[in-house]
Amino acid sequence: MKKKYYSAAFALILSLALVLTGCGSSGSSSNSDANKTLVFGRGADTTSLDPAVVTDGESFRISQNIFETLVSYDYKNQSTKIKPGLAESWKISDDGKTYTFTLRKGVKFSDGSAFNADAVVYNFDRWMNGKASGKFAYFPSMFGGYKGDNSLIIDRVKAQNATTVVFNLKRPSAPFLQNLAMSPFAISSPKAIKKYGDKYGQSAGVGTGPYVFKSWKKNNTITLTKNKNYWQKGLPKLDSIIFKVIPDNSARLNALKNGEIDLMDGLNPSDIDGIKGNKDFHVYYRPPMNVAYLGFNVTKKPFDNKKVRQALNMAVDKEALNKAFYNGQAEPAKNPMPPVLLGFAKDLKDYPYDLKAAKKLLAEAGYPNGFTTTLYTMSNPRDYMPQPAKTAEAIQATFGKIGVKVKIENVEWSSYIEKLQKGGAPMYLMGWIGDNGDPDNFLYTLLDKDSVGTNNLSFYKNDELHKIFTQAQSETDNAKRAALYVKAQEIIHEDAPWVPLEYAKAALVGKSTISGFAPSPTGTEPLSDVTVK
Repeated sequence: MKKKYYSAAFALILSLALVLTGCGSSGSSSNSDANKTLVFGRGADTTSLDPAVVTDGESFRISQNIFETLVSYDYKNQSTKIKPGLAESWKISDDGKTYTFTLRKGVKFSDGSAFNADAVVYNFDRWMNGKASGKFAYFPSMFGGYKGDNSLIIDRVKAQNATTVVFNLKRPSAPFLQNLAMSPFAISSPKAIKKYGDKYGQSAGVGTGPYVFKSWKKNNTITLTKNKNYWQKGLPKLDSIIFKVIPDNSARLNALKNGEIDLMDGLNPSDIDGIKGNKDFHVYYRPPMNVAYLGFNVTKKPFDNKKVRQALNMAVDKEALNKAFYNGQAEPAKNPMPPVLLGFAKDLKDYPYDLKAAKKLLAEAGYPNGFTTTLYTMSNPRDYMPQPAKTAEAIQATFGKIGVKVKIENVEWSSYIEKLQKGGAPMYLMGWIGDNGDPDNFLYTLLDKDSVGTNNLSFYKNDELHKIFTQAQSETDNAKRAALYVKAQEIIHEDAPWVPLEYAKAALVGKSTISGFAPSPTGTEPLSDVTVK
């Protein structure tokens, strides 16, 4: 790709114009020394700037750069290993039920208010008391419930002094630190929450992070600018970031080639080989920690019948999906969590692709001639599912061979999540990118009865499974935890609330002038260390 040279005056005007318009349509401003701007192309828009009320990666991609958590992951090394964040250190009591965090001094929110122990308590009280609104979906999924629920593992959060905050738990929680590092538990400015009220998240997002929210043009661009008072010296290295929505993967790649964006996710697997040989671009791979799946709402007929769900498990050709839509780069899935996690049930045998056996099971379930249903899918690509519409069509075709007639409904991303959480889809395509590297974040978060209506979109409940998850959360011996999760996967396999589809190897691509970028295994993109020439 040829470099473009401009006079210093023209370069300055161009870069200022780009920031003011919040748009990279006439070419990226990252070539300007006056204002280093990165334009990130993505497939869908954010649903809210408040990380506590969302569950989707497109929202966390933004909040990751505005907000911070008490503890963090080792993003530089693409790891979920825990490291200090807003808390510079912590102590855990011998019984595993008391966590005492020492907070960093002198940190401020981007609105100028002080970050301190009271701010931490305010945020956790806000989430714990969210049962009436139900809008803090992640909180009960990771901590067992809201205040007043017996299942809530947090008993109390208190400020010991301005720089010390203490968490008292009802029982030990093995994944507690991993959970605290997750994007939905980033600390917001209490002042901003009070100021904006119900509009917080649509009008503002105020944290302590490296970037500050500037503007949002719905379904188009979100612009962040450098937090000039950021507590980590020398960071961030960019002056601004523009997140630009381009729904189609191929159109996004063309925008990259044309210089309209600098970096993009959702690279089609079939396009990878053609990009690798181009010195102007670099292909990045996200560490594999995801699963794509076909889910059933087990409260709706005929999916309330286990044999129907098992039959449909045998009517999905996962190898064909891998070849057609992942360029053979994925791994057909058999469990609801990826092989890289503790306790993966490697010896569990998957349902075979066997249409004859599937049809026989349907007949046993009382549906010898099949049935008619609707399959819902998101309209935009995801890391775990590059071509959701075509994936739905392929499943529609194979289900038709056993008499199951499927109507496909494509829904825009932000509306899609809401529809699934309300139980509006009898059958749906979805996936999950792990948040914290712990099996609890897949199995308990997605399939426990505590998570129904939030992240458990199949509305699947199993009391025996719930007991296993609770025991695994309190177990600190990894070998014993692993055995419990294997047992849990055996139960889930038998009940079949899902058809696990693929473990995807997600690729991103950016200009070769980018440095410091390392895709996170959690699907968010911390960009404070990124710079462009």
